Amino acid sequence: MMPTPEVPNLPAASYPRGLVVVLGVAGSLVALLALRELAWLLAPVSLAFMIVLLVHPLHARLRTQRLPSWLALLLLLVAIYAVVIGLVAVLVFSIARLAGLLPAYSVEAAALLQRMSAVLLELGIGRDQVSSVLRGLDVNRLAGWLTRALSSAVGFGANVIFLLSLLLFIGIESTGASRRVTQIARTRPRAADALRSFAHRSRRFIGVTTIFAVIVGTADTVFLVLIGIPLAAVWGLLAAVCNYIPYVGFIIGVIPPALLALLTGGWRLMIIVIVVYIVLNSLLTTLLPPYFVGDAVELSMVVTLVSVVFWAWVLGPIGAVLAVPLTLLVKALIIDSDPRAAWAEALIGPTRSRRRRRAQPTESNA
Repeated sequence: MMPTPEVPNLPAASYPRGLVVVLGVAGSLVALLALRELAWLLAPVSLAFMIVLLVHPLHARLRTQRLPSWLALLLLLVAIYAVVIGLVAVLVFSIARLAGLLPAYSVEAAALLQRMSAVLLELGIGRDQVSSVLRGLDVNRLAGWLTRALSSAVGFGANVIFLLSLLLFIGIESTGASRRVTQIARTRPRAADALRSFAHRSRRFIGVTTIFAVIVGTADTVFLVLIGIPLAAVWGLLAAVCNYIPYVGFIIGVIPPALLALLTGGWRLMIIVIVVYIVLNSLLTTLLPPYFVGDAVELSMVVTLVSVVFWAWVLGPIGAVLAVPLTLLVKALIIDSDPRAAWAEALIGPTRSRRRRRAQPTESNA
């Protein structure tokens, strides 16, 4: 019998690091462009998924109260639809109230535009250029634009029906989410832990954001009432809803009260409104929330701000609202589930001495 020839152990094929980086960047860009082209589908799917993720613990609590499965599912669906209807109602009502209120200040707006015209002419700007600029600032034209935007939003029926259908089916499927994660854990325990951590962090982020949204909305309402801005409660409610867009949401919320302050009290009152909004929202949405959230989200402020711009570019306005949960999902799938990618945690995670102080007792106990 002839001896079996030994097969030499060949080294595994390796590629130059530069080539790996170039191919990785190229593949990522192709994937991002594909996501952007599919934003019409991915945006409502992501919104429906995050809303169900937020409300899903209600189903488990209802089941622990020994409610029938069909009744617990029905209450879960009611809660899901209540969240969607509430958010849409706030935005539509705010736009409608602003559009209906602006024509009442047409006289004040005309006087303001005349003063602005005189200032621009004194600065040496041509009369034709001044006229074109002032025509764009007409209050009645702005009210008409808001009315058309409101009509477009109300006429967005097909996508609304699609979103409601998604909420229905995802809500029904979510009742078996724990069993699915358990099945994943049998072969991919690290991936299952990453998904559980993503759900926990997303709910905690939304919960803390909701608490501070209520605080911000209340503070803005009290301030607007004190200085006499019309419909102060509506703009406070709008500020609370816009608080779900990290760091830049208050810019949307400040526009209506700043515009009304300009029409009712002039430039000084408008500047006061903008400054107070910046101070309140910087304190209550930028400085305090990271301290109370702690290390649960595991994203630095820079990554959070960049994620808002990035997901808004990919998915549109819904992407800006869901920027942090979507970033947490990508982090769970790419970084948390792969031990070889643990080094990236140091690049995107927060660096706080509070984490180090908390880690010291664990090391000493070990």
